[in-house]
Amino acid sequence: MLWLVRFPAAVGSLGLLRLLGAPWPWSLAAGLGVYLGTGGWKFLYVALKTARRDLFGLYVLLRVKVSIRHHQRLGSTIPSIFASVATRYPDRPALVCEATGQTWTFTQLDARSDAVAQWALSQGWASGEVVALFAESRAQLVALWLGLAKVGVEAALLNFNLRQHALLHCLRASGARALVYGVELGQAVQEVQSELGSSLQLFCTGSGGADDDVELQALSAQNLDQILANTPHTPPPQTHNKGFNDRLFYIYTSGTTGLPKAAIVVHSRYYRIAAFGYYAFGMRPDDVIYNCLPLYHSAGNIMGVGQCLLHGLTVVVKRKFSASRFWDDCVKYNCTVVQYIGEICRYLLSQPVRPSETSHRVRLAVGNGLRPSVWEAFTQRFRVKQVGEFYGATECNCSIANMDGKVGACGFNSRILPNVYPIRLVKVNEETMELIRDTQGLCIPCRPGENGLLVGKINQQDPLRRFDGYANQDATNKKIAHNVFKKGDTAYLSGDVLVMDDLGYMYFRDRSGDTFRWKGENVSTTEVEGTLSGLLGQTDVAVYGVPVPGAEGKAGMATIAQSTGGFDCETFLKEVQAALPPYARPVFLRLSPHVDTTGTFKIQKTRLQREGYDPRHSADRIYFLNSRVGRYEAMTEDLYSSIAEGRVCL
Repeated sequence: MLWLVRFPAAVGSLGLLRLLGAPWPWSLAAGLGVYLGTGGWKFLYVALKTARRDLFGLYVLLRVKVSIRHHQRLGSTIPSIFASVATRYPDRPALVCEATGQTWTFTQLDARSDAVAQWALSQGWASGEVVALFAESRAQLVALWLGLAKVGVEAALLNFNLRQHALLHCLRASGARALVYGVELGQAVQEVQSELGSSLQLFCTGSGGADDDVELQALSAQNLDQILANTPHTPPPQTHNKGFNDRLFYIYTSGTTGLPKAAIVVHSRYYRIAAFGYYAFGMRPDDVIYNCLPLYHSAGNIMGVGQCLLHGLTVVVKRKFSASRFWDDCVKYNCTVVQYIGEICRYLLSQPVRPSETSHRVRLAVGNGLRPSVWEAFTQRFRVKQVGEFYGATECNCSIANMDGKVGACGFNSRILPNVYPIRLVKVNEETMELIRDTQGLCIPCRPGENGLLVGKINQQDPLRRFDGYANQDATNKKIAHNVFKKGDTAYLSGDVLVMDDLGYMYFRDRSGDTFRWKGENVSTTEVEGTLSGLLGQTDVAVYGVPVPGAEGKAGMATIAQSTGGFDCETFLKEVQAALPPYARPVFLRLSPHVDTTGTFKIQKTRLQREGYDPRHSADRIYFLNSRVGRYEAMTEDLYSSIAEGRVCL
């Protein structure tokens, strides 16, 4: 980081010469001479390579900051911003609901959300109270949370994959007064009905048949669609005094490392996420977005739907992601932007070639989790000109974006002006995720090429830097570190390990707990998964570490989706040996009909790690890499016992 010293010295010499009356050309030449004399060529190289990118990033940052301050002064909320957009584009399609075939204009969406607001007032719900929404993606879901927000009621957006204990946990964590569920999830509600409590009101949306009416009676639920049809579609009276930094709704974390946590989303955070996406990736008001992501998640409901509510774009809401229908839908609805998350791009690559995959109008794909190993294959095969990859979590204050299409990067931070956006990669023990500190007790910044934990400085007075946390205060406290940049400060801990190159581009490495150590080396499960999946034709692969008695660290294990047919272990091992270093090669293999994923297409490993390589815990085929003979051998109970007792050398 010597250029941090060299550059101020050069600028200082330039300023001194100007004060002494020297002409500008002489002053500039002298300043450059001082800089180069201290060895600053690398800074000049970095500046020349990144100036255009950094200037555009600075423009986006300032554009969003100015807009946020404007809305703060006005006391705006998401509903009030949407109201001005609806006035500007009254007859433009706002939401296209693929499941029902309905198209709602901005005027119609405004009116439907007004009816929801009037209904909420009729129930006696006050500003700050919570209503839980539990339904598959549909336009009605947007009208529900938007209408509740018009009267200050906060929605809790529940993952529609939740069942039993996890569903009850999320309901209780929100403190909801009522539950609105989709008719398709009636069975899931019935499973927990006895534990819901009589005070929780139940409302059903999407019902219509005689069987649905029977289910409504069994659950003592009310038909919300009928209620809203008979409710005035007129603007509600102003009954709350919520502002730009007050709570809008709750979005739950995926729960990959435990039960989901309810992340607080305030109005300014919703605006910030959507606005950054809009300006960073060059979206336009006449764009049509294909949104196949769940609306209980920030990518679908903020990055996607947010473009409709805040900027007037049309959003096609798909009930559930379908790899086989993806490009056909894009052609049908004239989409120009698509969203992805997790493994979606890989799933699309695994589909057979079809005409629609190149006859669409899509120019931009926006999302996160696109593996570097499939990035170029995706853009080339489907002829998508731009990928807008970004990194961020619903609650984080250190989001970054790839604004210039650098393959594999999830974003960047300027090497020229790093303090403009106060985020850092800091050294951390990748196994325990414990921060490594210097002799003064401060965190140690990573140099280019060093893996580090991404952190963001917290400033509660700045909507771009604030951290609102979770409904549970203990969970909030665990994500805050003290004395990070300097004594007395606080920073948000992302829990994710990234690496930065010399130009400031950042690349995702692993989530908290995913990295494991084997044979004295850190193994990135994300990188190994990408490699193995590519070798196997984009098959689902989960990689994780498993403890082995008597061995230091954890041995690598890979679960591979293998529903039918044989698996050639010999060929697989040859390819793995050519592609991966010895310490990263899976010691254990598990062939399973499928690999568990979350509702947002992230590989789910909790159950697999718990079951390990014990053949008694699963009917799946399990193999062990016998290093002495150089081949994978089928795991038996005798072999498992030998490994557990330390009689087999790994």
